[in-house]
Amino acid sequence: MIEYVVELDQLSMDDVSRVGGKNASLGEMLQNLAPLGVSVPGGFATTADAYREFLVQDGLKDRIAERLHQLDITDIAALQATGSDIRRWINEVPFPAKMEKAIDEAYGQLEKEYGHEATWAVRSSATAEDLPDASFAGQQETFLNVSGLANIKQSIREVFASLFNDRAISYREHQGFDHNEVALSAGIQKMVRSDIASAGVAFSLDTESGFRDVVFITGSYGLGEMVVQGAVNPDEFYVHKQTLTADRPSVLRRTLGQKAIQMIYSGEANPVKTVDVDPEQRVLFCLTDDEVESLAKMVVTIEEHYKRPMDVEWAKDGIDNRIYIVQARPETVQSQQENVIEEYTLKERSKILAVGRSIGKKIGKGRVRLFNSLDQMDQFEEGDVLLTDMTDPDWEPIMKKASAIITNRGGRTCHAAIIARELGVPAVVGCGDATELVVDGSEVTVSCSEGDEGHIYEGLLDFDYNIRQLNKMPEIPVKIMMNVGNPDRAFSFAQLPNDGVGLARLEFIINNMVGIHPKALINADKMADDVKKVIYERTTAYGDPVEFYVSRIVEGVSTIAASFSPKKVIVRLSDFKSNEYANLIGGADFEPHEENPMIGFRGAARYISDDFRECFELECKAMKRVRDDMGFTNVELMIPFVRTTAEAAAVIEIMKENGLERGKNGLRIIMMCELPSNAVLASAFLEYFDGFSIGSNDMTQLTLGLDRDSSLVASSFDERDPAVLAMLDMAITACKNAGKYVGICGQGPSDHPDLAKWLLARGITSISLNPDTVVSTWQDLAN
Repeated sequence: MIEYVVELDQLSMDDVSRVGGKNASLGEMLQNLAPLGVSVPGGFATTADAYREFLVQDGLKDRIAERLHQLDITDIAALQATGSDIRRWINEVPFPAKMEKAIDEAYGQLEKEYGHEATWAVRSSATAEDLPDASFAGQQETFLNVSGLANIKQSIREVFASLFNDRAISYREHQGFDHNEVALSAGIQKMVRSDIASAGVAFSLDTESGFRDVVFITGSYGLGEMVVQGAVNPDEFYVHKQTLTADRPSVLRRTLGQKAIQMIYSGEANPVKTVDVDPEQRVLFCLTDDEVESLAKMVVTIEEHYKRPMDVEWAKDGIDNRIYIVQARPETVQSQQENVIEEYTLKERSKILAVGRSIGKKIGKGRVRLFNSLDQMDQFEEGDVLLTDMTDPDWEPIMKKASAIITNRGGRTCHAAIIARELGVPAVVGCGDATELVVDGSEVTVSCSEGDEGHIYEGLLDFDYNIRQLNKMPEIPVKIMMNVGNPDRAFSFAQLPNDGVGLARLEFIINNMVGIHPKALINADKMADDVKKVIYERTTAYGDPVEFYVSRIVEGVSTIAASFSPKKVIVRLSDFKSNEYANLIGGADFEPHEENPMIGFRGAARYISDDFRECFELECKAMKRVRDDMGFTNVELMIPFVRTTAEAAAVIEIMKENGLERGKNGLRIIMMCELPSNAVLASAFLEYFDGFSIGSNDMTQLTLGLDRDSSLVASSFDERDPAVLAMLDMAITACKNAGKYVGICGQGPSDHPDLAKWLLARGITSISLNPDTVVSTWQDLAN
């Protein structure tokens, strides 16, 4: 006897063949994870057997098989015609009487439980969907805010028909799945009222690097389809799993999305509609930190239950203010990557035409094809660059041919991003206006190799491509650390062989994640109107301008600290020169003009000055939050450009007054040894610090008396000059005699392997290198 429907809470992962992966997963969570705090809406599912019996009606199965057998999958026009005909056939055939009765009775039970006013989501669940080696997700249709039995039945029929969407047919053909072996189940699930709240997608790893220690969450206002489709640029959040488990503040990063539109209930014939988001709401995050952490705990619980990385869809109910999980499936891209790193590096640059969020780390190039609709699909050729407003699953046949993909809209969990990762195609999404800035038919290079921000360059640029096997590195008598300034790359860099971070530059974080002078934020109400506008747009989500400054520094540092934890991360506090500070928004109002800022108002002298001390104290506040509140005690602090021991004493005292005391909670404070005075009086300076990190760039220019930025004397700049080596020798010897840390974080060891070997012979504790030279330098030293 055929079973036509089954309640979701009666299902488990043993029922994939019965109701498909998606519905089986919902049942698994309802049965096993609800007691652990994972909230899942209830409902029922039609079975795969019901679908198969439906196909027997009117010889439908044989007609479909014959039509697909005749199809040339590379002929896009034929694919479109075949899919259209099959879907029309399915909509014309009635349900078997017993199946229709079973649906009627199951819906009646739901109405008794939830009332007549409840509305429903009708989703597809393929029997081969969401298996570890396949990603059918998003290929079939989803219908939201469906009300009434008649509409439920029509939506089920549409779900059945969507098994033969062009994209679904194409995917099964390319993956070698037999069309007859894939059946469909329709899941009918109570709608979560995210139309008056927010919704989105979460992954239990970082989708770009595969880093396993974070939960990555995207969200926007209204129904989650806007995020899944890529119709909005959503908010993004990273949560550190270990910090979350320790019940400490665990949100590492927050990125404010534009969230320009939202999908809500319409109350009309079409049950949903898209409307603009109020400008006042766009500048706020769609979730609070508490909600982000609550959602992250559910994602971690789901991952631990399934014992593999997961891809989750979530929705917040605007009536009861609870967050629900509406789908969960295995992550199918990063979790299957081998232990290798692909490195793409541009060899040249040109004019940047557009900027967006980078997907993957590759570079692609080719002729741009600007498409506004699928009617142009047959014009797309292998190796073209696809440029469009946004994609949906119907675009997949041409996405497979693209050398790169560019979209105006979407975030890192939208359809274009997910498919680009699966295909291994570089994509830049959420550009905003790329379709206006990039010309159809022009030649471009699409680079996702430069961090979180993806660039579309004019012309076909040359680039290098290398594959590195991440095998176990040989033992050497020195620690190889990394120079990491960009938190966007930290998750990837942490997967290289390393002994931690020898230099994390705070000024890089301030420049890229804040972009506004700290004194402009402190004096926000006194700034010019144009500066006030920028400050409002960037800082409102954080409560006030000063909290924005502190929080963004915390985000940047904690992201690097989490990436490399428990290894040491040495954070150099800000070392902007006055001309660099002046380039920040509002900075020109507060910075002096100096003839030679390289040896001017910078480093320790700036920190202790009456003019800048309050800004330095904000940096201290951020560092205390990272170490004491979030628990990243692997963070050590470094003070740059300390001219005298008096400056050293003053800086150490200010830090102590602001809760950063040497030795307390394991804190080490390192000094950047970069002036000849530091080497000559090394023992005196070491009375205030727990060691040195040698800055070979400044040490070389100040020892040799040359400007490293001047082309007139650039040929004389050499860290291996005997005078420079004498300074380094004094610093290393003093640290060894005092039993304190000594490392080097300048460019020299990266550029000159013979200098690295000299340092090794002198007994230096660590060498901190640029990430692209870590493996080669390590191997050179081992040899």
